[in-house]
Amino acid sequence: MQINVPLNLLIPNMLSASVETLKIFFYTLFLSIPLGFIVALLRGSKYKIISIPIQIYQLIFRGTPLMLQLFFFMYGPYYIFGFSFDRFTACIAAFAINYAAYFGEIFRGGIG
Repeated sequence: MQINVPLNLLIPNMLSASVETLKIFFYTLFLSIPLGFIVALLRGSKYKIISIPIQIYQLIFRGTPLMLQLFFFMYGPYYIFGFSFDRFTACIAAFAINYAAYFGEIFRGGIG
């Protein structure tokens, strides 16, 4: 089986997709690391009213697939609140909140 795809059509699409991927990566990184540090500090709180909700947040976001979270952030606000995000914003929000839960656990291990 041969696939004949002209490279002059493929390369520009791949370059524009690479730029979008890098945007998603850097926005996610710049949002999730500080948020993860805050999560780690709040998780280590001696007050249960603060640490228990953070534990639940980490349990949910680390325990569910990222694809499910992407679907929820894309379609959930419309069905729950009546408004929707654009695809890029929903993607950044889902990635940042998901990875903040992971970074929070990493930072908590380093702090504690």
